[in-house]
Amino acid sequence: MNTIEVEELSRNFGQLVAVDRVSFQVAEGEIFGFLGPNGAGKTTTINMLCTLLALSGGRAIVNGYDVVRQRSEVRHSIGLVFQEPALDEYLTAEQNLRFHAYAYNIPKELREKRIGKLLELVELSDRRKSKVRTFSGGMKRRLEIARGLLHNPRVLFLDEPTLGLDPQTRRLIWDYILALRKENNLTIFLTTHYMDEAENSDRISIIDHGRIIALDTPDKLKDALGGDVITLKAVDNNAAALELKERYPELSSGPSPVVQNGVITFSVPQGEKFLPKLMDSFQSHLLSIGIRRPTLDDVFLNLTGRAIRDEEAGFKEQMKGMVMRRGHGR
Repeated sequence: MNTIEVEELSRNFGQLVAVDRVSFQVAEGEIFGFLGPNGAGKTTTINMLCTLLALSGGRAIVNGYDVVRQRSEVRHSIGLVFQEPALDEYLTAEQNLRFHAYAYNIPKELREKRIGKLLELVELSDRRKSKVRTFSGGMKRRLEIARGLLHNPRVLFLDEPTLGLDPQTRRLIWDYILALRKENNLTIFLTTHYMDEAENSDRISIIDHGRIIALDTPDKLKDALGGDVITLKAVDNNAAALELKERYPELSSGPSPVVQNGVITFSVPQGEKFLPKLMDSFQSHLLSIGIRRPTLDDVFLNLTGRAIRDEEAGFKEQMKGMVMRRGHGR
């Protein structure tokens, strides 16, 4: 059974195509990762699925409700943790949750019970009377997750849930998320550009420039690279990459060598056997060489020609530029 069904979903902002006819399904109880760099269309997609942004085209069904014709039903059946903080920092933790409960008309006899249970779950019971402005970034994220779950949603949308947090806090947040998924058979729709977070997904959809360019399990996406990942640094990386393409025909079956951030990266079957051959006959002067198993970062680099953490002009910057150009044109 699919909890989310998306067909040819699109969103345009003037001449900018932010989401370009994407289609996918998310099964009940699945963690579905939306992987891509800033400006790829992740947040725009999640905003359309949560009825916060109108569709330019296509169709989307969430929990059996049409996001255009049944917006209220969709909103009451989902939880959402925004990329940007959305808590009232001048209220206490429990006041933030209580305000959310009022908005969703949760009966009083259930309201206080759920607030207590969720604060205990995210280990904030001892800070329930503290104002949110005194919380750390990780504590705020945990409270936002608790708020998103207060009305017992069937789907939890997480838009960059651990953005800007340190690795230890990010791991703690994910411990809570995975426990919630297991306990409640919760469907989780995750947008992220952190590779380690994406590994928690049952399936991953890679989106770039508004289009889905791959969709599969993390393991199958990595297996598609066809071998071990070799990284080289040379005195002249461009010349070395060209030599690799010309001298070693076995590389033609995998992704072509890519020069990125001062490193040449390519994949080859049985890398441990290829390295001695390379060292014996390679003409370019090498500075370093390494071998490892593929990662999702390698998958993205192969599909797009750039690493996922390379920051491009974000969506807000693009929109700002468009507004400025329109203003000057008046």
